[in-house]
Amino acid sequence: MKEINRRKFITYGSASILPLVFNSAAIAKTKAITESGLADTFKDKFHIGTAISTNTLENNNSRLLKLIAREFNTITAENDMKWGMIRPSLDKWDWKLADKFVDFGRKNQMLMVGHALVWHAQIPNDVFFENSRPRSKKDLLKIMKDHIVTMVDRYRNSIAVWDVVNEAVDNDKWRRTNWFKYIGSEYFEKAFQYAREADPSAHLIYNDYGMDSPSKQDFLLDAIRRLKSKGIRIDGVGMQLHAALDGPSARQIEDAIVKFAKAGLQVHITEMDLDVLPKVDDYSGAEISTNYSYNEKLNPYVSGLPEEISKLHTKRYTELFEVFIKHSDKVARVSTWGTIDSESWKNGWPVNGRTNYPLLFDRNYQPKEAYHSIKSLVQ
Repeated sequence: MKEINRRKFITYGSASILPLVFNSAAIAKTKAITESGLADTFKDKFHIGTAISTNTLENNNSRLLKLIAREFNTITAENDMKWGMIRPSLDKWDWKLADKFVDFGRKNQMLMVGHALVWHAQIPNDVFFENSRPRSKKDLLKIMKDHIVTMVDRYRNSIAVWDVVNEAVDNDKWRRTNWFKYIGSEYFEKAFQYAREADPSAHLIYNDYGMDSPSKQDFLLDAIRRLKSKGIRIDGVGMQLHAALDGPSARQIEDAIVKFAKAGLQVHITEMDLDVLPKVDDYSGAEISTNYSYNEKLNPYVSGLPEEISKLHTKRYTELFEVFIKHSDKVARVSTWGTIDSESWKNGWPVNGRTNYPLLFDRNYQPKEAYHSIKSLVQ
């Protein structure tokens, strides 16, 4: 298989992501602009991507994979590069689906994002415990380094961007995870150090939800500055944009993008979706362990989305993409967390068994009005 030239995507000196190169003149001659995919539409602005689910890879959903190849130029494995999937125990690696993901990306010459090297969730207990006793800091750092080096080295010629640490900050303090409990905040530093040593040319980012929060921004930027003073570089931040109809506002997202960019960081919109269902209490985070009991009042659109809600869905996507386009010199990538509504995690979180409509394509693989609206912004 032909090697993908990563210089097409990465400027090694600054680790900045470059636009993909398309023969736009040839494309214009062969198909109307309304028939072009999202990648072609936004080619002069930023990379546009999606997450590929385990089900899609495992069952070889050719219809969905063709849609992804047509519409996007960037892909992330939703689950299949997370620790629990790729390394279910310390002495066992399962590369099958991750390799399949990479093969698809290489075949379609896509920018691939490795997600995620260090996270507190979806990780086997034997990483942190041996015979029910916590591992020593030294042993745990060794396990972390081995995992990062093995992952990055295996995909060095294919994956140019890595979510090195995922969801380590709880508003204005370190999240009290097992990583923090047994290593301390040093684990954040070491994770980026190990990843940088494993592939000096890689584009390394920190990824989290709630990044519109000024207190979280300040805490994270202070941590990144401390790493920089030690010679450890972080190239960008991933803003998971698990949005709702009532927030975060476009202004909040814009302020965050500008703030991170002023700190010398490229901004990635990493997990964008738009929850259209009623909120559970006032919960607005994205902690995967959160779970609420099913209630029919929280699942009102089983038979379809009402027109007024569909219009709000379109309006929200449009106003957010207006921000991304305005700051396209700062935004490296915009990735939705899934492609069609039926595969979205929002159908099962934070309440299992609901019918949600958070993405740009419906359950019949058809583009929604929001899809056409965001394309019209640059056409």
